[in-house]
Amino acid sequence: MMQEEQIPDLLRLQKALSVEVENDFVDIQGRQYRFSEFLCLTFGKTPPLENINQRRRWQGIAVEFARYGELSYSQRQHLIADTRGFLRQLQLELETPVTPPEEKKAKTATLTTSEKPKLTQPLGEVIGLNKSKYLERLGLLTVEDILFYYPRDYVDYARQVNIQDLVEGETVTILGRVKRCNCFSSPKNQKLTIFELVLSDRSGEIKLNRYYAGTRYYNRGWQHKLKNQYPINAVVAASGLVKRNKYGVTLENPEIELMDNPNGAIESAKIGRLLPVYPLTEGVAADLVRNSVIADLGAAAQIKETLPVGLIKQYGLIKLKEAIAQIHFPEDQDKLAQARRRLVFDEFFFLQLAFLQRRFQQRQQHSSPSLNITGELSTAFQELLPFQLTQAQQRVTQEILQDLESSTPMNRLVQGDVGSGKTVVGVFAILAAIQSGYQTALMAPTEVLAEQHYHKIVTWFNLLHLPVELLTGSTKAAKRREIYAQLSTGELPLVVGTHALIQDSVNFSKLGLVVIDEQHRFGVKQR
Repeated sequence: MMQEEQIPDLLRLQKALSVEVENDFVDIQGRQYRFSEFLCLTFGKTPPLENINQRRRWQGIAVEFARYGELSYSQRQHLIADTRGFLRQLQLELETPVTPPEEKKAKTATLTTSEKPKLTQPLGEVIGLNKSKYLERLGLLTVEDILFYYPRDYVDYARQVNIQDLVEGETVTILGRVKRCNCFSSPKNQKLTIFELVLSDRSGEIKLNRYYAGTRYYNRGWQHKLKNQYPINAVVAASGLVKRNKYGVTLENPEIELMDNPNGAIESAKIGRLLPVYPLTEGVAADLVRNSVIADLGAAAQIKETLPVGLIKQYGLIKLKEAIAQIHFPEDQDKLAQARRRLVFDEFFFLQLAFLQRRFQQRQQHSSPSLNITGELSTAFQELLPFQLTQAQQRVTQEILQDLESSTPMNRLVQGDVGSGKTVVGVFAILAAIQSGYQTALMAPTEVLAEQHYHKIVTWFNLLHLPVELLTGSTKAAKRREIYAQLSTGELPLVVGTHALIQDSVNFSKLGLVVIDEQHRFGVKQR
């Protein structure tokens, strides 16, 4: 357990990160160092963290902040967000002292097969036609199909504990010697065979039971053979959910494996490791899917990398073939987290690529007129504001105006806290459209919010000698007809309103820009 005095003041680091965020990621100059220099120097001194992955992450952050000045705005955002999350996790560990019972990671053998099937090979050729027919119910036809059929959950049997440290409700693995073994038919139900195994270690002993239902297990020869597999003093590994009954603590329906010696590796795919749980359907056994994955796991080495090397290094991702292997039978929780992170990154990355491709195709098919981003209205509005725009407002306004100047249609999201000045940014865009000869609209989800926007904007537009009207469901019929007429003739440059703006009776003469505030629920045609 690391001590708080061994590492730098985490709160001070968090405060430095917060100040940089508030200053819009400009690498702010402090009294002695720039922000990036301070972070680089602090993380450059590695504290004695017990977790090797935490030490590597700490050192990696120092390297990333050394090149902070070369990063883009988005990359700086991601770096600071990741660093804050890492520091929060460290702080949480410091504030939560843990004194766990003696435990260790169970020693397991690597699950491999000598066969190296091809990705396109039918499953029937690898596991047999009879078994593959069941997997067809899950839509799994080829080796590649089953490698990309991810578990939905995991049961953690990787923790090995002493018998006296078993806690009800935990999933664990224990290692002990056989003290007593018995196999017999239930006196109350002859069709039920009970297998009893008593294990002991240096801390205590435990009785495990497994139940076999069916007349075929009633055979005395079968029972005697099962009993003889577990001689006195033989070493046994058992995994399961810790339960408490009237006889004490036990493992519910445990998985059991006979070991060659106490230091040997567990060969079973179900004992002493993170056990994958796959989505199933009726008639498909969980073990069939697991064993099929093991049989085909050698083909993961043939999976081609889908991301550029630079992107993999930039975000600290593991290779795709390693992620596929670890997502099925991970070595530990850390490997599982890395595999999940890589596969989730791929999903979002290619989803974003698809969106960008579709947007590009749409923009190729449609064009919009270029707007005049400089003019008397914009200049006059800037002069009448009683405050200076923040750096973030200036940057976002400039980005929007550059989009409006382009012939490519703009579809932009402006995100900010309440009171951060999003409306002012929107007004600059509205004025750019108006001074270019176009009409504009500002739509809010509720009448209350629409009225608030109207009252704020009308004070500015009165000083600019521009008309603006409010159109909601509560607008009187006479006023509504007047607004409709002004919109259709082009007399009204800006209308503020609710969904009343998208009714069939509203016809703009030359609509050039729409500003939508807050979240709305649109139908396809309305959008």
